[in-house]
Order: sequence, then structure tokens, then C-alpha cells
Amino acid sequence: MNDIDPAASGQANAVDGIPADQRQWAMFAHLSALAGGLLTSTFGGWGFFLGPLVIWLMKKDTMPFVEDQAKEALNFNITVSALLLICIILGFATFMVGFLILVPVMVVIGIGALVSIVIAAIKANEGVAYRYPFTIRLVK
Repeated sequence: MNDIDPAASGQANAVDGIPADQRQWAMFAHLSALAGGLLTSTFGGWGFFLGPLVIWLMKKDTMPFVEDQAKEALNFNITVSALLLICIILGFATFMVGFLILVPVMVVIGIGALVSIVIAAIKANEGVAYRYPFTIRLVK
């Protein structure tokens, strides 16, 4: 008779103690990078980190899982943006000849980032604290 009704405690559909609303916000933190990139595409698409930054700032004090995943998404997207910026600088530094090699590299980075973001969003929605590979963790 010590059973606690999950619906009565506000933990309905909790996976490993992570409520559904936190899992959903964590998923949004990852996917918001894609939305930020699309919204800023006319300005070079450098808004990839804006969505995770906004969600992290909004939810960091109230939702620990969302804080963790938004920071992870923010760090990953800062890393990807830095890599793309380095490729562009190298392309111009080599008087555009470097772009013959760097454009395919940038496409691979973009596709890898897209796949990683989708995987992270799925894992976050499952309640798994996803860690992106090859990420410089600047925000701690």
C-alpha cells in the first residue's frame, strides 16, 4: 500500500526519473540548433548555437536534465561553428584554391552535425544524457 501513483506525483511517463516535459525540452534544445541555422541562413547560418543558448538560459535553474542537454547542444554547435569558420578562413587565406578541398570537408561536417543533432534529440527524448563526440566543452 506504499505504491505512489506516478500521475498524482506529476511524474507521469517519467523515464529513469526524468519527467516527460524535461525530456521534451531537452529534445527541443538539440533541435533548436537546426531551427537557428535555418532562421539565420540568409546571414551565413551562424545561428546554430542561439536556440540551445536560449533554452539553457530559460531552463537552467528549474530543469537539471534540460540544463545538461542544452549545454551539451550549445557546446557542440559552438564547436561546429568554429570548425566551419576555420574552413572559411583557410579557404580565403589560400586565395580560394583551398575551397576545392574545404567545400567537401564542410559538407561532411554539416552532414555529420545534422546526423549527430538528430541522434542527440532522439536520445534526449528517451531520457538519455547524450554526449556529442569531438566536442570542445566551453560552457560548463
